[in-house]
Amino acid sequence: MRYAGVVVDISGGKLDRMFTYRIPERLEEQVRVGDQVEVPFGKGDRRVTAFVIEISDTSSYAGDELKEILEVSPRGVAVESHLIELAWWMKEEYGSSMLQALKTVLPVKRTVAPVRRRHIRLQVDETEARKFAEGLSPGRSAAQLRLLEALLTDGRLPYETVTGRLHIGASTIRSLKEKGIIQVEEETDYRNPVQVKAGEAKDVQLNEEQQRAVNTICGDDAGGIHGTYLLYGVTGSGKTEVYMELIDRMLHTDRQIIVLIPEIALTYQTVMRFYRRFGDKVSVLHSRMSEGERYDQFVRAKKGEIQIMVGPRSALFTPFTHLGLIIIDEEQEASYKSELSPRYHAVGVAEKRASMTGASVVLGSATPSLDSFYRCQEGRYKLLTLSRRAVKEARLAQVEVVDLREELLKGNKSIISLRLGELLADRLKKGEQSILFLNRRGFSGFVSCRSCGEAMKCPHCDVSLTLHRGGRLICHYCGYETALPRVCPSCGSRYIAGFGIGTQKVEAMVAEQFPEARILRMDADTTAKKGGHEAILSAFADGEADILIGTQMIVKGHDFPRVTLVGVLAADLSLNNPSYDASERTFQLLTQAAGRAGRGALPGQVVIQTYRPEHYSIRTAAAQDYDGFYAEELPYRQMLHYPPVYAMMTLLISSKDEAAAGRAARACAGLVERYIDRWKTDGAPQRFRENTGAAAREPELIGPCDAPVSRINDIYRKTLYIRHVDRRVLVTIKDGLESLTGWREEKGGVSVQYDISR
Repeated sequence: MRYAGVVVDISGGKLDRMFTYRIPERLEEQVRVGDQVEVPFGKGDRRVTAFVIEISDTSSYAGDELKEILEVSPRGVAVESHLIELAWWMKEEYGSSMLQALKTVLPVKRTVAPVRRRHIRLQVDETEARKFAEGLSPGRSAAQLRLLEALLTDGRLPYETVTGRLHIGASTIRSLKEKGIIQVEEETDYRNPVQVKAGEAKDVQLNEEQQRAVNTICGDDAGGIHGTYLLYGVTGSGKTEVYMELIDRMLHTDRQIIVLIPEIALTYQTVMRFYRRFGDKVSVLHSRMSEGERYDQFVRAKKGEIQIMVGPRSALFTPFTHLGLIIIDEEQEASYKSELSPRYHAVGVAEKRASMTGASVVLGSATPSLDSFYRCQEGRYKLLTLSRRAVKEARLAQVEVVDLREELLKGNKSIISLRLGELLADRLKKGEQSILFLNRRGFSGFVSCRSCGEAMKCPHCDVSLTLHRGGRLICHYCGYETALPRVCPSCGSRYIAGFGIGTQKVEAMVAEQFPEARILRMDADTTAKKGGHEAILSAFADGEADILIGTQMIVKGHDFPRVTLVGVLAADLSLNNPSYDASERTFQLLTQAAGRAGRGALPGQVVIQTYRPEHYSIRTAAAQDYDGFYAEELPYRQMLHYPPVYAMMTLLISSKDEAAAGRAARACAGLVERYIDRWKTDGAPQRFRENTGAAAREPELIGPCDAPVSRINDIYRKTLYIRHVDRRVLVTIKDGLESLTGWREEKGGVSVQYDISR
């Protein structure tokens, strides 16, 4: 008798454990690790879905005490066994239920009926077919003759063509099939999400730095060394060419490759370049695809029909069986961090999966995260540098900083500075392209009453509503929407106005100043529909617009050779973000934005508009000086005990009952305080004493307090922070909190989420 250990698909912390079931003899050949099965559960033997996480020949229970698996779910998708192991590691490392982790590593949750294509072809040779046709009556067998003539001409015809254009019925097809004259072939037609224009790949010769990077990684791989490499190259230095050469080398050893990109907006251009070189070995997996498209790529990957998968974070869990390389482009991007439990970081999970499969990890960026660069300094990652642009004629753009305070003194109240307006006019005259970048969306930042100062807020969240075109106020957290009021709800005043600025307003103002300009806007609103990113990017790349206006998604990784001007309209907006890494995010955004200009033979210019030109993140971004920024930012992190010098864990406690959330937050803080007191009394636990930094300092607790957004969708949020130099200490505290509180998911209406830095 064989037994299966399963995780039941029911929410609730108490059920986050393995249950054992007998595998009936009729299913012994079907049940495998990773399968989705149906089992009887609880006193009433309620039929529920479960995931098989282990199979054994022995059990600690008597066989007749155990319930039997009912069946393997007909619409379930099996998980590779090493992905089960990866899910368990994620559960332990990041704090979640096993079920949450399993659902994370399943890019496709259930089977989808395949698309079947039928064709009709002759089963006999041409001579026999003509002989058979001669014996048919032109009057009574006209349909059969028509089909035979078509097949003698084309050899093989789609079933839909025969029944449609040729007007031949199923009875005629069946009659000829029964006589052995024709046969109907049926095959699976995979839904193809890759819609790439025809074209040939450019023959690229790697420069010395690019070749050195490739040789280092491939040399280590040949010697059995599989580590993590940081490919740090200035914007336009040809990191993608390095990726493609590495992929080519991996394909020659029959291994598979995952390429992660931070934004769906980057999918089109990245896939286009890869597809032109590697053809149908490339596919893509992302959230905008239909369920059928996602399922087909999952099946093709398992069958080995594709060898390169490109996509955002979820593509990391592609079920490749011979994984050799994971590439994470623009590795500094915040989108690689999951906002749902388990709150994993793609880099950490990629490193774990690579270590399990004997693969290497390559992180690429022009503005590496401080975490990655710090790891290079510590010797945990290997640093590979590309110091110049790949196109010989291309040079880093010339950057000018415009002080908006001086613009106001000159009487210019426009969002476009005098200098930027002058350069935009020049580019329009020359027929060159420009990009205007704004780190916001919507028509206006927020709406308030000028009489009483009351801002229009979401009734369900602790945030201001954003004004969109058409007079609609929208909450960007819960989606609440209402019309702009004519009078203030608080004081009745009619003086209500929008403050701040959004991409729609920028578009309107640019169109007014430059009526001859062809303008495209790319933000979360214009790309909401499937294919929205591709349509806008393709139109701009084809020269159908002079100016592209957009938010963060337009400054990450795109390559438009005809863009010679980039304007950053509000450089300091991200500096006001209440986060310890606000300066880092600002530097990265500005440097990436500057990197979009002058990538071809034409020189580029960048105008950064700011109210804080003296801030070091803006100064160093203007100079595109990463080393200078790192040298100024790291001491702040060291002094204030922030990542990457210290690891930090955030606990987010939420409940519909504000008092319950507060009690839970104080209870969690009390448990952490007792742990810290024991550390002070007894010293560091033995397992941490080899780390002198860990032994020297006890963990630090901050809070509890209200979360930065204290209410979302009528759910109250509290938070507390724990810091320590050794990340393992935080994982130990997390384990203790989980076991003592039982709040893996929900208990008494309170939810606790753990977010641990890299």
